Amino acid sequence: MRKRLRFAAVVALLTLLLAPVPAVAREARNAPVTVPALTDWTPGSGSYVFGTGTRLVADGTADRRVAETLAGDLRAAGHGTPVVVRGGARPGDIVVDVKPSRTSLGAEGYELRAGRSLSITGATETGAFYGTRTLLQLLAQGDRIPAGRTVDVPRYKERGVGVCACYIHITLPWLENLVREMSYNKLNQLLVELKVKSDAHPEANTWGYYTKDEIRRLVALGDKYHVQIIPEINSPGHMDPWIENRPDLQLTDVDGNRQPARLDVTRPGAFDYYTSLMDEYAQVFTAKSWHMGADEYMLGSDYSKYPQMLEYAQEKYGSSATPQDAYIDFINRVHDYAAGKGVKLRIWNDGLTGANTVPVAKDTTVEHWLDVAVKPSRLIAQGYSVMNAAYSLYLIRGGFHSDTESLYDQSWDPRSFDGEKLTSAQGVTGAKISLWPDNGRGETENEVAVRLWPALRHIAQATWGDPHPDATYAGFTARGTAIGHAPGWRDLTRVPVADGTYRFGQSFTAAVQRTADGYVTLRSAAGCLAISGGKLTLNVPLQPGVEATWDTCDATNTLQRWELEPAAGGYRLVNAITQMALAATDDGRIVQYPADQHTPTVWHLS
Repeated sequence: MRKRLRFAAVVALLTLLLAPVPAVAREARNAPVTVPALTDWTPGSGSYVFGTGTRLVADGTADRRVAETLAGDLRAAGHGTPVVVRGGARPGDIVVDVKPSRTSLGAEGYELRAGRSLSITGATETGAFYGTRTLLQLLAQGDRIPAGRTVDVPRYKERGVGVCACYIHITLPWLENLVREMSYNKLNQLLVELKVKSDAHPEANTWGYYTKDEIRRLVALGDKYHVQIIPEINSPGHMDPWIENRPDLQLTDVDGNRQPARLDVTRPGAFDYYTSLMDEYAQVFTAKSWHMGADEYMLGSDYSKYPQMLEYAQEKYGSSATPQDAYIDFINRVHDYAAGKGVKLRIWNDGLTGANTVPVAKDTTVEHWLDVAVKPSRLIAQGYSVMNAAYSLYLIRGGFHSDTESLYDQSWDPRSFDGEKLTSAQGVTGAKISLWPDNGRGETENEVAVRLWPALRHIAQATWGDPHPDATYAGFTARGTAIGHAPGWRDLTRVPVADGTYRFGQSFTAAVQRTADGYVTLRSAAGCLAISGGKLTLNVPLQPGVEATWDTCDATNTLQRWELEPAAGGYRLVNAITQMALAATDDGRIVQYPADQHTPTVWHLS
């Protein structure tokens, strides 16, 4: 009996090994290298060759917009100066075509055909644009592309990255690099929790903010590269960047203690204040979505410490209402305010614990990050769209980092939430990785970027196509190496001066030494220049006016790292963590300030 079973097993194994390889597997294996990987590839004979005579052929208005962007990216990537023309294609040309009749391609899919010429077709402008990203990735590996055809359509409609620049300023060039990389890898949604410098509420303009012109510049780049940039002002929790100087809006407990991070939603002025900030953000953001956060309002706390919440809820919804209904009521009022302006609301999930009697408005998208009593399947059954923003996808500055290799080896996909694995993708909009600044001085921006790119490419793969296109993680990461960075990506680790000892104007002499992450340290006989005083926010001294001091040199201290920013024949000194520039005072001190508050000193080096 055992022999018969053993023989049967051998026959079964041989049958499996000798069976024809499924067409999809063969196509995926033989397809040109891209991220996300092409799962549908039909090879042809010969190849397409990009050359100096290549033209971009585009007839319609949408076609030409896509082609003009492609032309600029080809120039940025070192592929000559191709021109955009109308009319028939010649051998070697690239044809961009937006055909609304190609409905099977959906809102973001495309068809690419490579032969004597190369054509990219989308049902929409966005679809055709994504086809050009595939082309750019192929050309990054050489001017000769194998002949063939692919139809490439995403599995999930939301493929994103979330960035909290909500306390610690992240530089605009870094964010612009992120937008370009996202687009290059076909990610389409960037959530930014940040502070726009307010004209209506100057009392809220503590450092960490961006000017409106800076945000307009970032949003314009996102619009050009089909990355929707969604703003977030977290509320009613995590409001301290906005209300630390507004005690009248802070939630107060039974002992009279004010909570500077918690907005008192029972006060009439709270809603007016928050919506006035929304109106100001609408001046610079173009997205038709608004994220209000709504996380951690009472996480780890107790509603009973705030009896005004229950009183408010019962007065509005009756005696059976719960304190959490006051919180849900605020969410729904913000929802209705946004909807009145044609904007859809998004929130985090952790406040939806089931202790409420008032439901959240049904067309609110819930981004699920924390495993609480109400699971994703229940939210979907209740009619909500759910995005996977799992904690396992987090990169925390100076703390936890997503284990991308492990996720890849598990064939992770957006159905895998923390606490629940769904059998169907129905109701799941997609997934995103999230960058949080919990220990702001733990890593510099450039160090964060090193950890970010593998995770970014993984989430792009898992949300667009097959979550496990290569047998090994090493094979998958080799894809990223092959395609390189997006055209226009800037190397932010370059230092503009050589290591050596320099005189900084009439102020000091210091040895300049490049750090491994692309900043410099300034060392004198007194120590290394650092920002180390003042009030700390997330372990970072973010107060303007704090003096730079010469501290004991410590290679691990990121507050001793500086950017040399070229300016007017010299350099501005910008701290790598606080992102404030130094200014020399009349009394000989050197202090940090945001550049729009105090003109930075331009240091001439000799």
